[in-house]
Amino acid sequence: MVTIIDATGCVLGRMCTRVAKRLLQGETVHVVNAEKALVSGTTKSSIKERYSFKYHVGTYRKGPFMSRMPHQIVKRTVRGMIPYQTPTGREALKRLKAHIGVPAELKGQETIQIEGAKREPSGTTMTVGEISEFLGVQTNVPEGA
Repeated sequence: MVTIIDATGCVLGRMCTRVAKRLLQGETVHVVNAEKALVSGTTKSSIKERYSFKYHVGTYRKGPFMSRMPHQIVKRTVRGMIPYQTPTGREALKRLKAHIGVPAELKGQETIQIEGAKREPSGTTMTVGEISEFLGVQTNVPEGA
C-alpha cells in the first residue's frame, strides 16, 4: 500500500513518528513538500544552533555526516525513530521517499494530512527549508513544480 503524506504545516517530529509507525507496519510512504514541515523551538537562533551543531560535529573524513537538503533532513529524522540497524528497520527505511515539492508522478493523487501533527507548535517555528537555507542550500522550488 502506498501512502502520500503532505508535510505542509506539520510539526516535523510529530509527523515523523506517524510515518515511522506506518513504515514498520509495511506501508510505502511518500512525504511531499518536505521543505514546508515545521520545527519548533524557543527562538530561531536556538533552532539554528541545534542544526548547525549537528551539521558541523565530527570530522570531514569520519563523520557523522548530516545532509543539508530538506528532504534528507526529514528522512534522517524518521531514521532516528526506527531500528534502522536491524533487517526490519532497513527494509522500512527503503520504503520511505521524501520529496521537495510534489513530483510529477505523484501530482493529482490523493494526499493525507496528519491531523495530530497539524497542532499549533509551542514557541517559535522555522520550516525545514529555512533551516536548509541557513546551512547553505538554495531551495528555489518554482511554484507548481
